[in-house]
Amino acid sequence: MTEAYLEHANITVRQLAPAVNFLQAALPGWRVRGQGTMDWFGKPIHWLHVGDDTHYLALQDGGEGAAVSWQSHATGVKHLGIVVPDLTALVARLGAAGHAMDHDGGAHPHRRRAYYSPDDLLQIEFIEYLSALPAERNAYE
Repeated sequence: MTEAYLEHANITVRQLAPAVNFLQAALPGWRVRGQGTMDWFGKPIHWLHVGDDTHYLALQDGGEGAAVSWQSHATGVKHLGIVVPDLTALVARLGAAGHAMDHDGGAHPHRRRAYYSPDDLLQIEFIEYLSALPAERNAYE
């Protein structure tokens, strides 16, 4: 039996296309795994799963209002963290696709981070680890 891991997160957005375009610009190996339509408590929605064979984001359209700001004190998810092999390449891809970084994660000897807040998709933190050692990767001082 394998250890437990996070398989997916379900996120409601106003429109699917901008969210999918952002995610696929950042993570070109991710694809739309499946999609469909359904009645979501009296409102028709389109949903899709974008990711790889193991992890994905379940997105559905029809969202109302603004996403929770990472700077707010509101209850809820502030951001998702996604580990990437090459943060420099990811930042370049997103820049070429017209997405500006919200802020970087500051200096750390064993990890680099970049934060993006695309449209109505909640903030995404991209992390590149510079060490394979958990004690270094997870150093919080």
